[in-house]
Amino acid sequence: MRLLITGAKGQLGEELTRVLRTGRADIAPVNARWTDVEFLRTDVAADGSTETLALDITDAAAVDAFLAEHAIDWVVNCAAATNVDGCEANPDLARRLNADGPANLARACEAFGTRLLHVSTDYVLAGDDPLPQAEDAEPNPKTVYGKTKLEGERLVAALAPSSVIVRTAWLYASHGKNFVFTMSRLGREHESVRVVDDQHGSPTNANDLAWEILEIMAWADEVGDEASGIWHATGAGTTTWDAFARKIFELEGLTSEVRGVSTEEWGAPAPRPAWSVLDNRRLRETIGDAMRPWEEALASFVAEEGLGA
Repeated sequence: MRLLITGAKGQLGEELTRVLRTGRADIAPVNARWTDVEFLRTDVAADGSTETLALDITDAAAVDAFLAEHAIDWVVNCAAATNVDGCEANPDLARRLNADGPANLARACEAFGTRLLHVSTDYVLAGDDPLPQAEDAEPNPKTVYGKTKLEGERLVAALAPSSVIVRTAWLYASHGKNFVFTMSRLGREHESVRVVDDQHGSPTNANDLAWEILEIMAWADEVGDEASGIWHATGAGTTTWDAFARKIFELEGLTSEVRGVSTEEWGAPAPRPAWSVLDNRRLRETIGDAMRPWEEALASFVAEEGLGA
């Protein structure tokens, strides 16, 4: 069994690597199917060692050559343009990374008999319904980021019908830039911090998501195409960005004040969804939803990262 992780230097790619190497996540040990599994890591550029190989997924010929050279059983595609405002400013780049790249992977996977798990986002939905949105909710993205990610989802499903698409939201991890690290820094540098208070979502620890992704893949190997299509996987429960920040400060013993502001007051080039709450219904009705309550997952993250007082 050999896996390929694309976008391996991103938050989820690094966390998947750690979980596979250690054989466990905070939720539980990794599924026995992945014990001693061989995996390859790729990103746009190599990192100067054999740790991460270079692969530009927007280059169809390069993707074909890579899969032809390596016998890959599963590709986990974590590569994407995720800067929402950056996508708005550069829609061509967003489309290449979020739609053309996944299409190249899907086409190659179908040709070489490789299974694909593609990571997507809540931004493919409108984000204006206060009810948790299940996998069959009608997509209606409002941003270039969301539109290109939806295009990627649809191309993956069309070109590789056995593929698995996992949507998540409000992700944070031990690697890279994320809300937890940003708030931790700002809470130490300032007496008060302005944070948006009218956007709702479910903070997701990448460690939990990595574990659940491997569970979905293991089940997919058992049941075949029954596991194909869209899955939602986010932390349990709902909060707002300002309440999320207050919980981070509480866990870290910081006294900085969180001042809530509206999305309109904050201002941003691209619109943000007011409701990013996904319903992990398919997990719950099949293999079980083990994603932890967001407060519990955050507390373990803060402790593990040594961010507390």
